[in-house]
Amino acid sequence: MKATGIVRRIDDLGRVVIPKEIRRTMRIREGDPLEIFTDREGEVILKKYSPIGELGDFAREYVESLHQNLGHIACVADKDSIVAVAGGTKKEFLDKSISHDLERAMEMKKTIVANRGEEGKILSITANEEENPKYSSQVIATVVSDGDPIGAVILLSREPDSNMGEVEIKVAETAAVFLGKQMDQ
Repeated sequence: MKATGIVRRIDDLGRVVIPKEIRRTMRIREGDPLEIFTDREGEVILKKYSPIGELGDFAREYVESLHQNLGHIACVADKDSIVAVAGGTKKEFLDKSISHDLERAMEMKKTIVANRGEEGKILSITANEEENPKYSSQVIATVVSDGDPIGAVILLSREPDSNMGEVEIKVAETAAVFLGKQMDQ
């Protein structure tokens, strides 16, 4: 655990303020759910809750199936990081923070399709990607639960002549709706 040197007092209602620097670093926004844990040494641990993360094993199997059937890199992301990937190197995607582009795409709650050479900008997926992503095409379908964007299903291709069409769009949207419904239960 990393020491910050910041001390906060608990108020008379049992609340404690998480410092702005930590909220910014951890991408914690107003209204975000936090899990609270305690350990044997008496430490209280706050962890940002990821509803998509609850579906971790299921999401991994789902993206594996998408990759096998479509041949594209398939990912599932929550609002902070990539939680499942198939077809791409896990080192490149898994547990990496999402890019601001992907975060904004999720907030729009609509499917984004981009093919190189056509209208539409290829968005970076992870925060550590350079300005010009290595993909030739992509589909990003937002996972929505209770009206809020909670993640995305992402299909990517690096093949120079590959274009995402109606099949890929419908598959990504179906996967996103299905994952959203799993969270609503």
